Amino acid sequence: MTAPTRQVVVHRDADEVARATAARLATALATAQSARGEASVVLTGGGTGIAVLAALAASPDRDALDWGTIEVWWGDERFLPAGDPERNETQARAALLDAVPLDPARVHPMEPAGGTFADDADAAAAAYAEELAAAALPEDGASASKVPAFDVLLLGLGPDAHVASLFPGLPGVRETERTVVGVHGSPKPPPTRVSLTLPAIRAAREVWCVVAGESKAHAVARALGGTPETEAPAAGVSARERVRWLLDEAAASQLPAGVRAAQA
Repeated sequence: MTAPTRQVVVHRDADEVARATAARLATALATAQSARGEASVVLTGGGTGIAVLAALAASPDRDALDWGTIEVWWGDERFLPAGDPERNETQARAALLDAVPLDPARVHPMEPAGGTFADDADAAAAAYAEELAAAALPEDGASASKVPAFDVLLLGLGPDAHVASLFPGLPGVRETERTVVGVHGSPKPPPTRVSLTLPAIRAAREVWCVVAGESKAHAVARALGGTPETEAPAAGVSARERVRWLLDEAAASQLPAGVRAAQA
């Protein structure tokens, strides 16, 4: 497999990052639908990730998509009861998903706490891994990794350079076999989560790291500057075709020397 291309794009501010990413996402999904008749996206939570969904909901671009053929997955989830306002699923539904005509069978939330697996996040993770494996197609070239070749996988970035719910120092960032793990002892509440692993993330055709704010600048620098992924999980992000870093000027203020960035 050839190495993916990396693109770093700098926008003026957080609002512009959200609007531009929403427009890019609509274009990418429409292109996939034109090529294959369907598309897939992996959503992320956090302020910027949800702002992207809200921007797409408010954009005329949303009406150009055939929402009934889009598969929706999540990169991670806070292991909280269904409908909890802190769940990424809850926030995504409020920002966009409840406003578009998705096929419910193509929407794949992670199991909540108190649901089928009670308080067992590891069992919820194993079930999500099985769901991903069932959706992987040999023609994707994704069968070996047991996840679909997602068209776009969205990621946020924490100040500690975590992505999804893969935190420095926790076992999940070192996982090489499983595609989904339960996360325990997260330094960011809530402490229990479910997350895709780096092998699952790398199966996507494109991964977009969408980051805004000065508090993320050091994390961006570490991720793009060669810090080991066990210390800065974002440094381990890769993809089948392309990794895009979509930043605002504040988040890009400490880019390492040698990292080429395009000004949007």
